[in-house]
Amino acid sequence: MKRVLAIILGGGAGTRLYPLTKLRAKPAVPLGAKYRLIDIPISNCINSEIQRIYVLTQFNSASLNRHITRTYGMAGFSQGFVEVLAAQQTTDSPSWFEGTADAVRKYLWLFAEWDVDEYLILSGDHLYRMNYVDFIHRHRETEADITLSVIPVDERRASDYGLMKIDKNGRVVSFSEKPRGDALNAMQVDTTVLGLAADKAKESPYIASMGIYVFDKRVLHELLSQAPERTDFGREILPASARDFNVQAYLFKDYWEDIGTIEAFYNANLALTYQPDPPFSFYDEKAPIYTRSRYLPPTKLLDSRVIESMVGEGCILKECTVKRSVIGIRSRIETGCVIDNALLMGSDYYESPVERSKSVESGMVPLGVGANTTILKAIVDKNARIGRNVRIVNKDRVEEANREDLGFVIRSGIVVIIKNATIPDGTVI
Repeated sequence: MKRVLAIILGGGAGTRLYPLTKLRAKPAVPLGAKYRLIDIPISNCINSEIQRIYVLTQFNSASLNRHITRTYGMAGFSQGFVEVLAAQQTTDSPSWFEGTADAVRKYLWLFAEWDVDEYLILSGDHLYRMNYVDFIHRHRETEADITLSVIPVDERRASDYGLMKIDKNGRVVSFSEKPRGDALNAMQVDTTVLGLAADKAKESPYIASMGIYVFDKRVLHELLSQAPERTDFGREILPASARDFNVQAYLFKDYWEDIGTIEAFYNANLALTYQPDPPFSFYDEKAPIYTRSRYLPPTKLLDSRVIESMVGEGCILKECTVKRSVIGIRSRIETGCVIDNALLMGSDYYESPVERSKSVESGMVPLGVGANTTILKAIVDKNARIGRNVRIVNKDRVEEANREDLGFVIRSGIVVIIKNATIPDGTVI
């Protein structure tokens, strides 16, 4: 794996994850009580002994830079690094990143300096655990120019993805973007060719791209240099490559979730609380997910009831009830609160007892969740100040709403409290 360079695509402005991306890059969005999205692909790389990692991003990258520096900058890899490459304008390249392929093209000169055989291109907003060693071995065994990681999908979900057809050797022969009707039926394949069991292959007769690729170094440079007008891998570069290059498919049979929307992000986080077997688990000693060591104190539960939930470090929960929720670091939840099917991201800092008293005396709302508040089916971003006797329950069953002036939006029926927002005492949402 020393002959592989990893390139993680941080994505665009993250509009589908807004307002979680209002003040941060998409890969820096908090996940699972203590992690960030970027920790997933970086940890997969480290566990696969791929130690040269670039992260490409262009929007709100300050917090991402800070997280990567504090988490991986002192990791002590022998020849390794994790480095953020932000979009920049130069005389040779006056525009920002215009797509996934264009982002890589802009830094092709830098990647070319590394003596490697393959580029591993990853996405920064997926939740999965994958050993890239098997993926790259498949690429080498088939003498492929490009290998795509794919998942089997059933007919119900197939139209949501970019699909591909393969021949009996697993070579990709055609692509189709979100097909329907007859076009969808034409994309059925025999996934037993890629190692899927016969019963599973019958249930899922389609294969969809995960947005994870291995390119031979020479091939990627050729493709990006010869067609500068092609800016996206999935829509342009890869479909145009199937005829002239050996493009192979590698079947991934474990859990994978694209969490690029508010609804998918909410569902993926709450799925972490499932018992006894969540679809994704952070409790794997052989392939841990790394993140920043914050040296926070243990969480304190004061006569509280916690049911099927995850609670990060450094929290104080006082005489409250938490059901099937994810509670982030440094969260403070006061007496009489009910947190139900919610994601609280926590805080970046503590307020001392003196500071909290001053807030109350001056009519401000202290950091955290105030007494007798109910939060149901919601996401509360970091450093939010939720007052006493607040009800965040989407009482009118609104599907979509933009109330940033009041500190929240609603997406797919999920209330999202914006980072640093204040929700006054007695508010009902």
